[in-house]
Amino acid sequence: MTNRLVLSGVIAKDPKRSQSPAGVPHCHFVLEHRSYQREADLPRQVYCYINVVISGKGLQVLTQDLAVGVHTKVAGFISYQTGRNGIGKLVLHADHIEIICSGD
Repeated sequence: MTNRLVLSGVIAKDPKRSQSPAGVPHCHFVLEHRSYQREADLPRQVYCYINVVISGKGLQVLTQDLAVGVHTKVAGFISYQTGRNGIGKLVLHADHIEIICSGD
């Protein structure tokens, strides 16, 4: 089964770093996407927020320059996650990240 998402946007919340009990580093941030897409041969304005997590020592180097306002493209799989408050959300587990331009 295919589960692959590629999305570009702007980092909307400061990245937060954590480490699992097993020592795996994680970087969490929120990506805001805005674009125009075609649907039924008509232009449609599209907007979404998605939580992104990047895990593993090899990918953490790529997250050092992430900050609010940075335009980036991420790719990975999506998964449903239930928070401590019991509310569920989709999370993009990225295995590829590319900074398009800084937020300056």
